[in-house]
Amino acid sequence: MGLRPLDPSKWLEFDEHCEEELSLKAQLIESDYDAVVATNPEGDEASKELLRELKSFLHDYYPGRSTETVAGEHPVVQASRLAQEDFCVLVKEDTWRLRAACVCFPSRWDLASKIGTTLDDIHSPVPLYDQELARPTNAFFDRLKPDKSFWRLNWTLLDSPVLHQRVEARETPRGDLSQWFFRVERQTLRQLPITRATVFTIRTYVTSASSLRENDDEFVPALLHALDTAPASVQRYKGWTGVAARLRDEL
Repeated sequence: MGLRPLDPSKWLEFDEHCEEELSLKAQLIESDYDAVVATNPEGDEASKELLRELKSFLHDYYPGRSTETVAGEHPVVQASRLAQEDFCVLVKEDTWRLRAACVCFPSRWDLASKIGTTLDDIHSPVPLYDQELARPTNAFFDRLKPDKSFWRLNWTLLDSPVLHQRVEARETPRGDLSQWFFRVERQTLRQLPITRATVFTIRTYVTSASSLRENDDEFVPALLHALDTAPASVQRYKGWTGVAARLRDEL
């Protein structure tokens, strides 16, 4: 799973794109609510606790940031308006289920089809998940405690810098390296102290692949190594089939 211990002061991250991304979130919530917000009543109490925890975090570590919210909105939406991260709330019932989420910047997945489903359902399209990750993922969620949180990274290559990528088709990037974008998700996992729900955050960063090549000599060799060593099923799922060969031809 590639998990690392999370410093509580670094739960969420803010950068120079903050106001732009918060504005984009607001637009998506207004214009495409059902695509970016999904909730079940079972997630309401945990979402309220998430909002309280978020406001407390901002008060402690980012005292200059506003914690004002829109009255009447679901608390998971109020939380999403305060940070660049997307928020998912999972509640333990018969098993862990996604019960509330505001995901404005998905990486080619559809939130509406995930609400109410289990961890295994959510990850079912991921190659090798059933064989290698289903058991440790569920066990990790069961062992998670409020006093110890974690973070991980996920990445892919796309031919678009658009943050809101809801289309599920995983197509091979078109064009050459100058038209490709390196998309990274910084994900955190923490358990809320009262409801014991798990909050999963997703912070998305997008940078042009060509700029990374220009500024880091190790980027292309590392990228080629990752593409070459990924199992064929992962390459198909990610839309990476043939990308390494095209990259070598261009270089």
